[in-house]
Amino acid sequence: MTVTATDRTVREPVRPTACKGPVRHPRPTGRDQYTISEVAECTGLSAHTLRWYERIGLMPHVDRTHTGQRRFSNRDLDWLDLVTKLRLTGMPVADMVRYAELVREGEHTFPERERLLTAHREDVRQRIAELRSTLQVLDYKIDVYADARRASERV
Repeated sequence: MTVTATDRTVREPVRPTACKGPVRHPRPTGRDQYTISEVAECTGLSAHTLRWYERIGLMPHVDRTHTGQRRFSNRDLDWLDLVTKLRLTGMPVADMVRYAELVREGEHTFPERERLLTAHREDVRQRIAELRSTLQVLDYKIDVYADARRASERV
């Protein structure tokens, strides 16, 4: 949100205040503990997927209550937001798991993380170029059918 006051523009922090699933649900203010069902509702990921992400090492350590129930933090939600974006770009799960491992290993892995993300970015750019080309074909075909429909309507 941007607020203009006299000659200055003040911007609110970039930190997300809503979950990123198909239906955005705001994170409760002043709260940093979420159940798996709350995270599933918030992110659009199923509880099964969240458990699988944890099992394969894609999720960092998730805290648990004394009874063993998972308690996700805002940091976990931020991580899931990144993972969801990486998945949306088509990054293979194995690469996402490798990236998570590198993050856990610490700052000395910055060069390898950069290489992994740079290589994936190139793959994404190639897919975008393919999609643009495909979109041109679709636009052409739609125009052909629209022209034919308009011509038949004039008769």
